[in-house]
Amino acid sequence: MRLLWTVLTVVIVVYSASATKPLAASESRRTAIVEAIESQRNSVVNIHGQKLVSNPDDEVGAELRRVNGMGTGVVIDARGYIVTNYHVVEGVRRVEVTMASGKTTSATLVSHDPRTDLAVIKVNTETPLTVITIGTSSDLMIGETVLAMGNAYGYEHTVTRGIISALHRSVEVSRTQRYDNLIQTDASINPGNSGGPLLNVDGQMIGINVAVRAGAQGIGFAIPVDRVLELVTDLMSSERVDKTWHGIVATKGDGSRGVVVEAVHRASPAEQMGMKKGDLITQIGELPVSSQLDIERAMIGHKAGDNVNVTFSRTTGDERINLSLAKAKTQSLSIEDRCWQEIGIRFQLVPAAKVQGLQSRYRGGLLVTDVRSEGPASEQGIREGDILVGLHVWETITPDNISYVLDKARDENLGPLKFYILRGRETLFGNLTSDSLRR
Repeated sequence: MRLLWTVLTVVIVVYSASATKPLAASESRRTAIVEAIESQRNSVVNIHGQKLVSNPDDEVGAELRRVNGMGTGVVIDARGYIVTNYHVVEGVRRVEVTMASGKTTSATLVSHDPRTDLAVIKVNTETPLTVITIGTSSDLMIGETVLAMGNAYGYEHTVTRGIISALHRSVEVSRTQRYDNLIQTDASINPGNSGGPLLNVDGQMIGINVAVRAGAQGIGFAIPVDRVLELVTDLMSSERVDKTWHGIVATKGDGSRGVVVEAVHRASPAEQMGMKKGDLITQIGELPVSSQLDIERAMIGHKAGDNVNVTFSRTTGDERINLSLAKAKTQSLSIEDRCWQEIGIRFQLVPAAKVQGLQSRYRGGLLVTDVRSEGPASEQGIREGDILVGLHVWETITPDNISYVLDKARDENLGPLKFYILRGRETLFGNLTSDSLRR
């Protein structure tokens, strides 16, 4: 045993000495895979934080458990906007982000969509961040080499290699979460990889890693990047993030630059400044644009009334206008209409004595009088005649209770809300995702 330890010590000493004089890697070792990882590593971040979760068997008001969470994100805008999976940041009060440099900072949730499991978070940064190189998922080939990068089991910036095993997979991971049209890969995707990039050998992101088949080896899934861009465009829209309105709808042009205006909203700032269908927008502010996402990225961070320079081309030549952003229109809904729109039920008050006659532990509830077809409540099996007695950790005795819970869910990122209903004398429960949190 002593001899073994002596040998190990010698090896370590020799290695340490040689490590002080690193040799340049030979060109034969600098493969396309090495270059792909080197080019994108700085645009991948590691996400961690604590969240509170409930046990499905807990009663209303039961104490929540605190657990550690981890995941990955990709930088989508140099100002600090990062895309990740929603389940990575769901319920996390303080989201911590570690950059490739090792620097850790806190992030805020900008926008999210539980139905598609995507979210945008933002970190404050004094220097521009490296943005991920975006490819396309329209030309993927079964068998082509792909690379996954992420915070696997907390091992930051772990890289794995595999191939595309299949396309257009549908995966149901729970009663409330289903993914469609996924990329299947045998590149190792582990807990903590969620939200990280799936890269091709050219170093282009072709998907966002989202799930792994429990109990299996080499079966992981990613959301195709073309779908990700569609969803993130909505998540990062100026109307959603800053409550401002520009009125431009564009599509990628046939050439290598710019986007073609597909429509201009009536009475919008763009229409008032004379923009027309067919205009080719090449730049907004200092940002060259090649997609609708670029338009939204250029617009966010401005408030209503700000002027934004838009450069575009027509048959008559290049033009430049100052587009003045308007305040987005908002609607004020009654709690009854809001509950119908966001949860998918109509209700009426129930005398407390009637509820307590069914279950003495409840102080009251709301009788479900109608259920919207294909709404969140309908998806969870709630039906007419049920009595809603609780949402998350709060009781629902009055309409104001529901309004309070929906506001908390949106403002504090509570995620799917556990609901409790009385059906006869039996208490039933499930997880309800408000439609307001899906948009």
